[in-house]
Amino acid sequence: MRQSERWLHRIKESGYRLTAPRRAVVEVVTASACALNPNEVFKLARRSHPALGLVTVYRTLERLEQLDLVQRVHLPEGCHAYLSASDGHEHLLICQECGLTEYFSGDDLDPLITAAERKSDYSISGHWLQLLGHCSVCQSATA
Repeated sequence: MRQSERWLHRIKESGYRLTAPRRAVVEVVTASACALNPNEVFKLARRSHPALGLVTVYRTLERLEQLDLVQRVHLPEGCHAYLSASDGHEHLLICQECGLTEYFSGDDLDPLITAAERKSDYSISGHWLQLLGHCSVCQSATA
């Protein structure tokens, strides 16, 4: 079963109706290797469903996030974007040039988290890490 079909099944199981505009949003997000902001999703999804409204895009992205199917990404320019969520706890590499995203794991942040707890008197329950840079394709293009 394709990822988009699995997502549509999860949406339906959660009590949300499966409409053509929602399907268009799901198809765009699952097909993208880059984090997309709502306006980008809107523009791309309108190619297959011209009657799509921007409100539907926002509501669908919100539902996908509630279902842990997408992850919200904070971009340097200050806007939010969305991409398919990872399986388990992983972190992100984001190309600042082309927007390509890649998950990675294997970090050991325990010493940093313990130090932050001691200094701040917080009890830290989780963390999220995004690294920004340039992918190998973009590095080659500027070399």
